[in-house]
Amino acid sequence: RQAQAEASTLSGRPAYAFPVDVADPVAIEATVDQIHETVGPVDILVNAAGFGHFETAFDTDMQVVERMFRVNVLGMMYLTKLLGRDMVTRQQGQIINIASMAGKMATPKSAIYSATKFAVLGYSNGLRLELKPFGVKVTTVNPGPIATNFFSEANALDYLASVSWLVLDPDKLARRIVATFGRPVREINAPWFMNLGADFYTLFPHLGDWLAAGMFNKK
Repeated sequence: RQAQAEASTLSGRPAYAFPVDVADPVAIEATVDQIHETVGPVDILVNAAGFGHFETAFDTDMQVVERMFRVNVLGMMYLTKLLGRDMVTRQQGQIINIASMAGKMATPKSAIYSATKFAVLGYSNGLRLELKPFGVKVTTVNPGPIATNFFSEANALDYLASVSWLVLDPDKLARRIVATFGRPVREINAPWFMNLGADFYTLFPHLGDWLAAGMFNKK
């Protein structure tokens, strides 16, 4: 309820919070029904739920793998489908999916997490083309490391310390995301030099592998 109170204070308007386990399709559907009954149509959907666990692919427990895909990918797809269909009917709306730079370039100990974010990007890019004729915008956000509790939960605090020089401020990133509301922005990529590195990786994959296995291997 803290987020609800803060949102109401900042906006000066009523705010509502609907807690839901995004790994549970039944709970998602019930929550979407509750949202429609309480506040009506949704104009902007921001899919921000997600978690990571940085470990080698073979050492990662498959229950963790399954949970990560349910939260990072399938939950996002369920919410997008349930809320997006109404946007199509109304011929307006925006879907903002939080992906990651890890969805553009994988590094050691992030194979599973990167796979979920590659899935988010692939889904979003295809969805953008499908929804364009209906006036519904799709934006992806691809951040590098952010100064949140994500890395404590991902077992990667040492990694966060080793890349402190490029860690993003969550408030500044949030403002950039809000600034895209209602605008046909395809992607937000931050920091810019990590996006440049991802583009370099696409153009020169063999050299990119060498860099990812060495210079960028900080986990």
